[in-house]
Formats: sequence, C-alpha cells, structure tokens
Amino acid sequence: MSDTNHSLPAGAAPANAPTTRTTRGGGLFSTEDWWAVWIGLFVIVVAWALFASGSSIKWLAVAPAKWTTPGEAGANLAAHLPAYAALFVVFAVLFGVSVVALGQRLAHFLPAFLILFVGSALIFTVGAWAQASRFNLEPPLVALAVGLVISNVFRLPEWFHAGLRVEFYIKVGIVLLGATLPFTLLVWAGPVAVGQATIVSLVTFFVIFFAGRALGLDKRFAAVLGVGGAVCGVSAAIAIAGAVRAKREQASVAISLVVLWAIVMIFALPFVSRSLGLSTGVAGAWIGTSEFADAAGIAAAQAFGDLARHANGAIAGAPDASLQAFTLMKVVGRDIWIGIWAFLLAIVATTRWERDESGVTAKKADVGEIWARFPKFVIGFVIASALVTWIASHYSLADYRKVVTPEFVAPITVLRTWAFTFCFFSIGLTTRVRSLSATGAKPFLAFTAGVVVNVVLGYVLSAHVFAHYWDSLGS
Repeated sequence: MSDTNHSLPAGAAPANAPTTRTTRGGGLFSTEDWWAVWIGLFVIVVAWALFASGSSIKWLAVAPAKWTTPGEAGANLAAHLPAYAALFVVFAVLFGVSVVALGQRLAHFLPAFLILFVGSALIFTVGAWAQASRFNLEPPLVALAVGLVISNVFRLPEWFHAGLRVEFYIKVGIVLLGATLPFTLLVWAGPVAVGQATIVSLVTFFVIFFAGRALGLDKRFAAVLGVGGAVCGVSAAIAIAGAVRAKREQASVAISLVVLWAIVMIFALPFVSRSLGLSTGVAGAWIGTSEFADAAGIAAAQAFGDLARHANGAIAGAPDASLQAFTLMKVVGRDIWIGIWAFLLAIVATTRWERDESGVTAKKADVGEIWARFPKFVIGFVIASALVTWIASHYSLADYRKVVTPEFVAPITVLRTWAFTFCFFSIGLTTRVRSLSATGAKPFLAFTAGVVVNVVLGYVLSAHVFAHYWDSLGS
C-alpha cells in the first residue's frame, strides 16, 4: 500500500472511495486498522502488567529532557543512546511484523523507518527546548514543518516512501491516545467543569463546522477544523482527521490554525484577564475554555498565576487556582471529548458522508457495510480508554496523578507522541506546499469564527454563569 495519496486513513484509495483496503474485508490480522489496534493495545497491556508488578516502561519510552543550550541537548541524547536504540528496535519489530503481514517488503521498510526514526528523534529534541512550549512548538508540528521543507527542496528517492506510512502511524497514535483519557476524568472534574466543557465543545464545533460548510469547505475538512477548535487542538485534529478520512493537507492546515491561535491566546488571555480584574480561578477557567492546546494553555494559566503571586492581593484567589481551574476545564473537561467526537463523527462519515459521495441512495444502511467501512482504530481508542478507566477506578484523583500518571500513563503518552511525530514527519515529506496553499483563506475564516464564539462564550460561562464555582477553587 502506497502512502503517496492524500487521504489520511484511506490507504491506496481516494478519500471518497466507498471502500478501502485498510478497513474492509479480511480477518483480524489482515488490515492496517486492526494491526494498529493490536499494536496499541499490546503496548498498553504490557505497560499495565509492568506497572502492576511495581515496574514501568519508562526506561523504554525515552524522550529528550528539557534543555537550554545545544550542548545540554547533545549530552542528553548521548547519555540515553542505548534507550533510543532499544526503542527503535521495539518500534521496528512491531511495525515490521505488521508490514510483513500486510504483504509489504520488510527490506524496503526498515531502512526508510530507521531514517524516519533518527529524524524524529532530532525533531523531538527540538520540541524539548525550554522555550518551545511558549511558542507551542510541539514535536508533531515541528515534524510537519521540517518534512515540508525537505520535501519541497529536495527530491526524495522512491524507496524511502516505504517507511512513510502516514495512516498506520496515526492510527497507532490514536489508540495510544485513548489510554491517556480515561472516562473517570469526567467524574473527577465535577458537574460544573463537565457542563461548561460540554457547552463549549458543542457550540464551538457547530459554529466552525457550519461556517466552513457555508464557505464551501468539504464536510470532512469542516469537521477537523471544528473539533480542533472545540476540544484539544493538535491531538483532536489528528484523531478526527483519521476518524473521518480527511485529506492529510487538511489535517495540516487545521493544526497550523490551532497553533496560530494558541500562540495568540498565550499572550492575550492573561493580559485581558488581568485588565478585567478576574480572579485566578475564573481566569484559569476562561483560559481552559478558550485555549486550543494544552501546552499553550498551561503556559497562559501559569503566567496569570505568576501575576497573582506578585500582585500584592490585587488579584483575588490563590495563585495555583488558575492552573487548577485550567486543568479541570481543558485537560479534563474538554480533552475527554476527543473520543466522543471521534466515535460519533466516524459513524456519521461512514453512514452518511460516504454514501452521499458515492451516490448510493439505499433506504437503509447495511450493518455489514457500516462495519466494513468503520475505522477500527477508533474502536481501539475506546477500548484503550475503557481499559485505563477500569485501572483508574481503583485510585483516587490524587493517587492517579501522583502514581498512575508518572509510572503508567506518562510513558504511553511519550510513545503516542513518537507515533504522531512519525506521522507528521511523513506527511511533511510527502506533501507539496502548493497543496496546503490551495485551501485559501476559507479555513482561516471558519476557524476564526469559532475562536470569537469560543472566547466570548468562555468568558460568560466562567465569569458569570459558573463564577461562584471557579472563585471557590483554592479557597
């Protein structure tokens, strides 16, 4: 299966094809979707088994440490070189076995994947720069940018494309993403945070989606933009692009818009919050409602908390309340919607959009056909989330954060970031700038309409409707 097409999860078929090789037919080990599920769940089960026995996969889930000088970065890479080598072997075995099972040549895949891994490691290191979070330079975004530069300046050899398995990497990453979002978080967040997150997620999505449709954007593109603005930025855009079979350049445009507005909000929200005299809890909730990326939102919430510490009582509320409110609203309340939107939109895309595009006018959707077309990796996401929900149910929120997250969830998060980096480096290496620029200003206008609604609605809900709850944090 070649990755030279432009549809994220459609394999060798065009995005609007009624059936695809990766989602239709065959057994549980003969499609790319199912192999993504097995790889993701295998990693999660192994991580859980080690965690339950008092160990962890942290030694394998290696990631560059924060650095401020190139010398520090180089020293860190050298010190952990054996761990990087072990991680490459594990990835090469997992992906290699699936490649062979899918009928591809391992001799073509491994050399290309080695180059992709080394490039991703360097990109991951750039993302570990101490100032990277300030500008929201997440590894997947950096990978996309670097890949675009390389592919548009140099001509890549044909054999190298064997390792650029965009769809496969994104599917594995989405299954691993499910392990970081247990449904238990909804209970821990409380009804106010969940209620506010639900209002914001629904309203913002439909504003962006219908604005995009009014501007003539494809339904899939509008959906990716909508969830990217309504939920969790980069991760949401990646997940929904895979779930609805969006084109790869559409996912790239959505992520670029998310990052653009996330950077703007880092500086704008703390400044405006202070100008309006908001308490730390209310400001944190507003930031959590209006920001588009976790890293950028944490930076903004921490910035406002630092202002509170040095304001000599001019800002009401405990300084840490801003970060606490942000976490409840964004990292818990809104992020959990990734799975909900991915599942619902995958059903809509399978039962409605594909039928409309193929011109099929059957009165009733055939269950077998729906199952054949449904992206199985979304099911893997749900299973992973359910599994970690069961694990999390045995712990309190405090113990989950102090014990489960660092020893079990955090390493899986690192592996997910590797998979997403592979994916977006591959997208960049197979995409021409012309295909991105061809989208024009319409995506920007649709997304910006959602930004305006998001910010205004977030302020009303945080500073007026639920102000008492957010003011009480940290008191």
